[in-house]
Amino acid sequence: MASEKKTERGIRIAIDRGGTFTDCVGNPGTGKMKDDVLIKLLSVDPSNYEDAPLEGIRRLLSTFSGKEIPRGAPLDTSKIESIRMGTTVATNALLERKGQDIAMVVTKGFKDCLEIGNQSRPNIFDLAIRKPEVLYKRVVEIDERVTLEDYAEDPERHETGAEPVGEAGKDVELVRGLSGEAVRILQRPSEEKVKAQLQEVYDSGLRSVAVCLMHGYTYPHHEALIGKLARDIGFEHVSLSHELMPMIKLVPRATSACADAYLTPAIKKYIKGFEAGFEGGLGTESFKREKGAKGARCEFMQSDGGLVDVDVFSGLRAILSGPAGGVVGYALTSYDPKTRIPVIGFDMGGTSTDVSRYGSGRYDHVFETTTAGVTIQSPQLDINTVAAGGGSRLFFRNGLFVVGPESASAHPGPACYRKGGPLTITDANLFLGRLLPDFFPKIFGKNEDEGLDAEASEKLFHELTDQINKEITKGSKENEMSLDEVAYGFIKIANETMTRPIRSLTEARGHDTSRHRLATFGGAGGQHAVAIAEALGISQILVHRYSSVLSAYGMALADVVDERQEPESKVWSDEGEVLKYLQNKMKDLKDKSIATLKDQGFDENQINFEEYLNMRYRGTESALMIIRPTKEEAEEAYDGDGWAFGKAFVKQHEQEFGFILPDRDIIVDDVRARGIGKTFEGLEKTVDQQLKEVKPKDLGKNEKQYDKRQVYFEGGRQETAIYRLEDIAVGDRIKGPAIIADGTQTIVVTPGASALLIDTHIVINIGESEGQDTKVNTKEVDPIMLSIFAHRFMAIAEQMGRALQKTSVSTNVKERLDYSCALFDSDGGLVANAPHLPVHLGSMSTCVKKQAEIWRGKLQKGDVLVSNHPMYGGTHLPDITVITPAFSGESIVFYVASRAHHADIGGILPGSMPPNSRELFQEGAAIKSEKLVSEVARLQWDKKGINLIGALIGDYGEDVVQFYMRSIQDNAELSVRNLLKDVSKRFEGQDLSAVDYMDDGSPIKLKVTINAEKGEAIFDFEGTGPEVYGNTNAPEAVTYSAIIYCLRCLISEDIPLNQGCLKPIHVKIPKKSFLSPSDKAAVVGGNVLTSQRVTDVVLKAFHACAASQGDCNNLTFGFGGNLEGEEAVKGFGYYETIAGGSGAGPHWDGTNGVHTHMTNTRITDSEIFERRYPVLLREFSLRPGSGGAGQHRGGDGVIRDIEFRIPVQVSILSERRVFHPYGLEGGEDASCGLNLWVRKVPNASGSSDAHANGDAPNGINGKVDVEDADKEKEEYRYVNLGGKNTACMQKGERIIIMTPGGGGWGNVGEESKANKHLWRDSKSSWRQGSVASRQAEAEASA
Repeated sequence: MASEKKTERGIRIAIDRGGTFTDCVGNPGTGKMKDDVLIKLLSVDPSNYEDAPLEGIRRLLSTFSGKEIPRGAPLDTSKIESIRMGTTVATNALLERKGQDIAMVVTKGFKDCLEIGNQSRPNIFDLAIRKPEVLYKRVVEIDERVTLEDYAEDPERHETGAEPVGEAGKDVELVRGLSGEAVRILQRPSEEKVKAQLQEVYDSGLRSVAVCLMHGYTYPHHEALIGKLARDIGFEHVSLSHELMPMIKLVPRATSACADAYLTPAIKKYIKGFEAGFEGGLGTESFKREKGAKGARCEFMQSDGGLVDVDVFSGLRAILSGPAGGVVGYALTSYDPKTRIPVIGFDMGGTSTDVSRYGSGRYDHVFETTTAGVTIQSPQLDINTVAAGGGSRLFFRNGLFVVGPESASAHPGPACYRKGGPLTITDANLFLGRLLPDFFPKIFGKNEDEGLDAEASEKLFHELTDQINKEITKGSKENEMSLDEVAYGFIKIANETMTRPIRSLTEARGHDTSRHRLATFGGAGGQHAVAIAEALGISQILVHRYSSVLSAYGMALADVVDERQEPESKVWSDEGEVLKYLQNKMKDLKDKSIATLKDQGFDENQINFEEYLNMRYRGTESALMIIRPTKEEAEEAYDGDGWAFGKAFVKQHEQEFGFILPDRDIIVDDVRARGIGKTFEGLEKTVDQQLKEVKPKDLGKNEKQYDKRQVYFEGGRQETAIYRLEDIAVGDRIKGPAIIADGTQTIVVTPGASALLIDTHIVINIGESEGQDTKVNTKEVDPIMLSIFAHRFMAIAEQMGRALQKTSVSTNVKERLDYSCALFDSDGGLVANAPHLPVHLGSMSTCVKKQAEIWRGKLQKGDVLVSNHPMYGGTHLPDITVITPAFSGESIVFYVASRAHHADIGGILPGSMPPNSRELFQEGAAIKSEKLVSEVARLQWDKKGINLIGALIGDYGEDVVQFYMRSIQDNAELSVRNLLKDVSKRFEGQDLSAVDYMDDGSPIKLKVTINAEKGEAIFDFEGTGPEVYGNTNAPEAVTYSAIIYCLRCLISEDIPLNQGCLKPIHVKIPKKSFLSPSDKAAVVGGNVLTSQRVTDVVLKAFHACAASQGDCNNLTFGFGGNLEGEEAVKGFGYYETIAGGSGAGPHWDGTNGVHTHMTNTRITDSEIFERRYPVLLREFSLRPGSGGAGQHRGGDGVIRDIEFRIPVQVSILSERRVFHPYGLEGGEDASCGLNLWVRKVPNASGSSDAHANGDAPNGINGKVDVEDADKEKEEYRYVNLGGKNTACMQKGERIIIMTPGGGGWGNVGEESKANKHLWRDSKSSWRQGSVASRQAEAEASA
């Protein structure tokens, strides 16, 4: 750092203030590890101190100065070189919703953009849909509007010229934005009006405001104006979206601005209190002011792993502040730039288990993540919570061992914490002897001076074991499980639960998990690390000596960072003007960073840069953040070209996605410079250097042992040596079984593994597996093995899915994730399906069964079948199913299959979703059963599935795998039988029947008859209407899917979804009805509309909830195509489904603007929508009052108002435009939907029609803008399109889709039983990095 007063100032302090403990690492200025002082104290201890970090600093200064500083005395900063901190203040404020009250300012027409979000629901099987609450108290809509002039899907690639925004005149309507795109200014805001609106907010008492306007990332002038007016009025905090993160996407940018406005005041308040504890100020400014005598540097850790000066630390960048320190800590201490072995970080604490990855000498960042239900756009380390940690609760449900996601949290904590808590993983480790009370702090009990209570854990294990034995042995003593077996079973399931997302993190990026090291830290990591590494095929584990305070140590090692980013839209070129332009843009960003870092005391030679371009292929949305190659990489791979971003993008795209598109342009979306002020010089010696030099010495039988214990490992308890970490020396090697512990961590070394001590780490080498030697019994079902196989089968389906996504070029598969992979038994019965897409659940199995029958005895290894026909288990023609048999010897043991949505498969309209189709041939090519591949190169995804099944059979044997495949189906069957028995009790003597009508009047009738004794049911659809001469016919498979979906919702517990669910169900569908149509009938609406109505009817029969919108509102538009006998016209096609209201239920209100039941697709972000297509989105908001009234109100639908800027063909395929979504138990019906065409027509002279002048019919905001029409000759009319129609719309014409609401529940005026505040998602505090966002995308693709 800067050289002033190096001798006097030297003390460096790093602190991580966590939820339970605050960790402090201090160094007197030598920088040597042996001189470090470590302190761990409770984060909240009001009887002893007010602020834990201040108390930690006081203790460290007392230690270094040799004299006790009294509590409460101001701390002298003159001896401190730097204070570095990570804090959970922002995270906690977000989780507990205790930030500052704020207002959000947004473009008119978008006031509900954050409530609607991306319109998908968080849990697809939850009838009481709960979306996270928005952060703002009020919304202000500003009458302003800009849009992009050109559109990306333009086949002509037309580019409009315009002056740069800074140089254009005051009233110019067309300018070039910061991203280089032409921006049309449609409406400038009125200063007077905005001032009055903001004053009203200020007068209401709010002092913090977030501003996000449409396309503010490229045209920030309107945001800047509002920001200036707000500051003039006196707002204390103003967050402008373009300053925080100038990236395209309205919703994440608006959420980010709100999060910043909500959290920054809380952080500033905390920092003010912290600073008050010092003599002299903190931070760069105070350091300069005090001329170095007083004042100390103080930096805070940001979510991206870089430090930032205390004066500019903001709420948005603070959300992962604490965990980021841990990532920096393991990355810099475990990775060797010479050997370049990548590292997986495994941080298992009490409340959460986080995983991340570090390779190639740089951090993996993600730019859009969700924390506590808030999706933000900001660079963050890719940290993924994969389980609840040591506090994960243990359950036995439906015959399966289940761990989490619920947590015992810090209060009451695990059973052994002496607060009456539930059974957790910590209790299992304690009971099995893997956790030692001697080494655990004595902070429990009434006076907080007692150790862990092993008896409490044992008592609860007795109760749980009795419950399990009662269920599985049915009274016979023969197969009873012991306490040890039950406790160890839960440990195995916990490890299985954690390995799946770790695999996903590495493999989704194209890395091989087994080629990594595992760096474990956090209090509970050492007890699970060996088992996790074995499961992942990892052979070496690194445990840092400071592993329990690694987050704080990471702060001490981290660098100060200054991030700069600007939007862009250029097409990449390896040379010429574009290259020069991008290089200049990068230089400007770097110059700004250098100035900021110099200001913080760095010399230019201490400043390094990481330079990035955010790049993607034209027509896709999967952008990759590409780093500029290093000098070595450029020499090695790119002929010395130091700016080979294009080649680096192609290389990374192939690695991550498995293909390249050589004929497509590469678009640059953003230019980013990460300025790094280097403070960390590198370790004295890396792990690999130490391992080379160390001379291992095996410890003798009783040498250096602290104690011996009986500890449970696979197969039984074994005598296990216990060592204290401080008693063993560098070079000592300990063979397992052993436990190494100190006051903060316990490391379990399993039989077959060994642990070696080096200067900085304990290195564990995995030897023989602790795992499966004994032959698995196939006479009786072992519930532990059953739970493990449930995970394994699911993991195979997930890994197939990743392989399919990688090798696919379709955006539907790659980005919308509209696909599903599944595993089937030899008869075609479903075993596991990933992800759980409701509409594919029952139908894929019908398809595989049919093909298995047709090809019985005729298939060979390497054959692949293809089908999409509705009569053969298809849903609609664009969904194509590909099936491969897996052989063991000569016989088929499994089938693997995938179903993916294809953008176009022919038919009478582009997109293959025609609203007016009457016959199947009009919807595209229909394939009943064809061999796609015969003895040829295998498809990548099915190869993956076949190989994984082969490996599973290799591990356990074919008979065991087959046995548990059947058992997992039996388990699902049992869950459904129990549900049906329960339902029959609830509705004893009542008639379980329902009827509802499609808009054409076709009835869907259902009568459910339950046999209570057997737990079986007949679903009889007798009385359902005949096949229709239209496209709402639904193949039988769709009805099966709807039934499975409804049963899973009613069970409301996580059960394996497979063929077993349907075994107790007998479905009677009348032949020739529109739920069992002929093979020529059109079906495109059956999949997306009729499926929703079937769901409503089933749920109505069970009195579960009122009707939801019962519709997907399928909208397609575009132009061009390939008509017979005519030349092909280049064009584009677009398809979306639109949210509505969900139905209310006995304990909940319906939810506004959300997708329901059989679909969960996301909507394209409003700014991306306008960038890609020639449209102006005038409004996307909730439709007030459209939900049914009642004791519990139904959710409101939405209004989507789209103006077309060129002539296009528009089609709408929708329902509930005639029959209202019903209310139940006295609740009122919801409003129907309405589709309007705002049409330009010749002016009828003297017309007095109100609508002719642009007045909107009921429920639509504002008037029609008639500038585009020649008022003398033309006028606009509102034309009702009905539910299913197609029209050619001209430039300036609009479609307004008003979607249905959800029905109400209970009589109006009765007291509500809906309590929104009691409910909290057990995963709300989880860090949702790339793994979670991938899973959410997959579940949102049905």
